[in-house]
Amino acid sequence: HVQLVESGGGLVQAGGSLRLSCAASRDITSRRFCMGWFRQAPGKEREGIASIDNFGGDSYADFVAGRFTISKDHAKNILYLQMKSLTVAGTGMYYCAAEVGCGRDTIATMSPDYWGQGTQVTVS
Repeated sequence: HVQLVESGGGLVQAGGSLRLSCAASRDITSRRFCMGWFRQAPGKEREGIASIDNFGGDSYADFVAGRFTISKDHAKNILYLQMKSLTVAGTGMYYCAAEVGCGRDTIATMSPDYWGQGTQVTVS
């Protein structure tokens, strides 16, 4: 079992930056896990943002357009999402997720087994 706890959300002005963190209860740096970030805007379905696969490869949704960076701190078992040039459309609940044994899944094909509770991001 993996517990995931997100932090770093908050209120930011359009054009601003935020860094989200996801602390994992076990070693997420092993090659068994894919890790990803998802978000859900009010009234919309949850969508994938970015992921890191079993082999360290990263992938991003098209709407990211080079503005976000996903990374892992191997020593601390923390997953990050650095977001820049945020827009009002970026408002929503942001979730960290983990998939076991996912191989080279991308954010488009990732099917998480574990989810965090989410952290709210509001862009004004």
